[in-house]
Amino acid sequence: MSQTGTLVTRVFTSRGQLPVQDAFVSVVYHGDEANQRLLSVQNSDRSGNTMPITIDTPILADSQSPDQPTPFALCDIRVEHRGYQLLIIRNVQIFPGIVSVQDLPLIPLSNDGTPEISQVNITPQDL
Repeated sequence: MSQTGTLVTRVFTSRGQLPVQDAFVSVVYHGDEANQRLLSVQNSDRSGNTMPITIDTPILADSQSPDQPTPFALCDIRVEHRGYQLLIIRNVQIFPGIVSVQDLPLIPLSNDGTPEISQVNITPQDL
């Protein structure tokens, strides 16, 4: 049996910290290569927030000694909105019993409208 953690995202403009409404936010659970799955697809509300997502995590007690699994689950977040660069955040860590808030700063497209991608790779906790 696993435990759960919670993920909430907040989408805003990177320059002004203004909320971005109707951003398309998708969350994919990592698992192993055979166990990746789409967990959530939502649009951000007028405050730039999404509804909380409950995510299965490893049992905390199983990770309390050396050579045991990590005490967190991993997921990737993809954010799209017209007029902004695509944002991909990889390896977001979700811990059991914790509400994780992930900020999602969107960068406006350049004046020529050329599509660009912003990618962030979160390095694992050194536990």
